[in-house]
Amino acid sequence: MTIFEQPKIDTHHHVFDPARFPYLPDTPYCPQGHEIGTTDYYRAVMQAYNIRHSLIVGPTSGYNTDSACLLDALKKGNGRFKGIAVVPFDISTERLASLKQAGVVGIAMNVAMLGTEPFLHLDGLMGRLAELDMFAAIQVQNDQLLALLPLINRTTTRLLIDHSGRPDVTQGLQQPAFQALLSLADQQRTWVKLSGLAKFSRQPFPYQDGHAYQHALLDAFGAQHCMWGSDWPFLRAEHRMDLGTLLMLLEQLFPDEKIRQQILWQTPKELFGFTDY
Repeated sequence: MTIFEQPKIDTHHHVFDPARFPYLPDTPYCPQGHEIGTTDYYRAVMQAYNIRHSLIVGPTSGYNTDSACLLDALKKGNGRFKGIAVVPFDISTERLASLKQAGVVGIAMNVAMLGTEPFLHLDGLMGRLAELDMFAAIQVQNDQLLALLPLINRTTTRLLIDHSGRPDVTQGLQQPAFQALLSLADQQRTWVKLSGLAKFSRQPFPYQDGHAYQHALLDAFGAQHCMWGSDWPFLRAEHRMDLGTLLMLLEQLFPDEKIRQQILWQTPKELFGFTDY
């Protein structure tokens, strides 16, 4: 079975619909043109590539802590979507529980965009997430994970690491931050998205300098703790990107069909509670 025939779950994409849900006036970035992707358009993407379910990540760009567009998509999804929301750090347990009821499974921590300082002492938020069995979805880059390790080690929250941890590909597999990421596999509470090659590669497609990092993550975490995400609709892409070529690359990187089945389907299905549809 080719990767295009395999049923799959996309665990990292965004929805932008500024015509119905205007961007916040103080947002750090306003997606425009080909970066806009509505829920209805993404449904067509799902049909084209046999994507049965998806995890919609609320973006810092455009909407930040305004989850109206995300919640609308979850409501319209009839169980096919789950969400990751951007929230104020002092959000109450009651509000988090309300988001969970609506289909939100975790909270986004975009360290790569906002820097480490705002995230170093979020013990309260991490505790509330753990209490509700929700995820801290963390996007770091280069060596930022090292600064977060004290917080991670003080808490028991389940972790989703976005975009392969966005390592510095010039520093090699032994760089301390990447080794720290690999070490999180021992705690059995961390899952990694084998996504975002274009975010950390220094080369155009097929992002050859990033391949070894994804293979190392799969070796360390195992397919039961790895998943795939498209990052559609590809914000701030430096080169042209197409979902079909990303899937073709994934098939080349992970030629074992059983491993792909675990990454593309079984792991996220079980983790986020999707059905067989």
